[in-house]
Amino acid sequence: MLKATLGKELLIKRLNEIGGLADVVKTVAEKGLTILAVCAWVEGRDGVFRLLVDDALRASDALRAKNIEVRETHVVVVEVPHKPGMLKLLTEKLREAAIDLHHLYASAATDQAKCVVVFSSSDNQRAVVVLNQAAH
Repeated sequence: MLKATLGKELLIKRLNEIGGLADVVKTVAEKGLTILAVCAWVEGRDGVFRLLVDDALRASDALRAKNIEVRETHVVVVEVPHKPGMLKLLTEKLREAAIDLHHLYASAATDQAKCVVVFSSSDNQRAVVVLNQAAH
């Protein structure tokens, strides 16, 4: 049902300007890497991007080579069936375990059987254990 693992996301914060996200994702795409999930927003004058990619190290290296400041952060990556109630189940299990969410985003297409949920919490390692136990 649920499959949780530890992962790394890329955190990029740069001046918010038209095409900023396009520059970031172009750099990742040119390396032949896949973006599995993305979250982006504006904070004051900055654009903030969180990317889950299939190879964080190669993506980070490529971005740094283009003078794009990037930081790798630890996250939990959860594959869940794409059906009603899965996010409810995931968040209830975390609440029962008193695990505080710091941020969360997800990615799915309507015709897919699975989706991916990415989050950071007060205890990522424990969150993986809790969620994988819930899968049984």
